[in-house]
Amino acid sequence: MPSSPANEGDGHQARDPATGVAEPGAASESRAGGEPTPAELAEALAGMEDRYKRAVADLDNYRKRSARDFDRRVEEATDALQRQWLEAVDSVERALRLEPESPLLEGLRAVLEQMEAILARRGIQRIGAPGEPFDPERHEAVGVSENADVPDQTVLDVARSGFALGDRVLRPAQVIVSRRPREP
Repeated sequence: MPSSPANEGDGHQARDPATGVAEPGAASESRAGGEPTPAELAEALAGMEDRYKRAVADLDNYRKRSARDFDRRVEEATDALQRQWLEAVDSVERALRLEPESPLLEGLRAVLEQMEAILARRGIQRIGAPGEPFDPERHEAVGVSENADVPDQTVLDVARSGFALGDRVLRPAQVIVSRRPREP
């Protein structure tokens, strides 16, 4: 019977690239009866163990990446909700400034205090106050005023409060910044 091309050649058997196991009908250095040798079995086992370890590592990396993505999405959604809450705080503050003689003034102050207490319980604090040095990470300059009485780049006034959660700025404060008067 003529031999097939798989059985011809240098005496090495063809192996399945995925498992490392000898392909059926391939020439082999196996023992009689077509059984693989212990060396072949050890080699196939080592290949399968390697594939298993890689799959476990890939799954672990996927779990970690998924957990990070989930945490990031929760943080983004929480920040968005908190920024919306800050818009409501701004509205109450504007109402207080617009109607200083309103009979509703005490009620608006009570609402603002309650809103600020909620923010404080969540760890959110106001940033930006007159007299602090300008910090582009925490402040957004919306105006500049020449002033010889304070150091250059000092916050003179706050147009809109900023808020931070720990070290992370949720919204920068909009401020008016000092500049040294120009020499004539």
